[in-house]
Amino acid sequence: MSSSRMEVLRLYKVLLRESQKFPSYNYRNYFIRRIRDAFRENQQLSDKGDISREIARGNSNLNVIKRQVMVGQLYQSHKLVIEMIPASVTKN
Repeated sequence: MSSSRMEVLRLYKVLLRESQKFPSYNYRNYFIRRIRDAFRENQQLSDKGDISREIARGNSNLNVIKRQVMVGQLYQSHKLVIEMIPASVTKN
């Protein structure tokens, strides 16, 4: 596996993991969906310049997500009703 592919996979995992830390249900789901969509859109990239540009953009977005998670944790609100439903009920 090439080093850029490993770097992309690492970035993908870190972005998803960091997005899971959002206390807000809406922000959490928005960022997870946006990350998945962005990686799907760019999975066909083959030019090394384009790949490195997208990796840099992803790292920049990672820093934004980390800052927003911290801010969100400072100003937490009550959980939404959908967050209180047990996961076993929502799987169906």
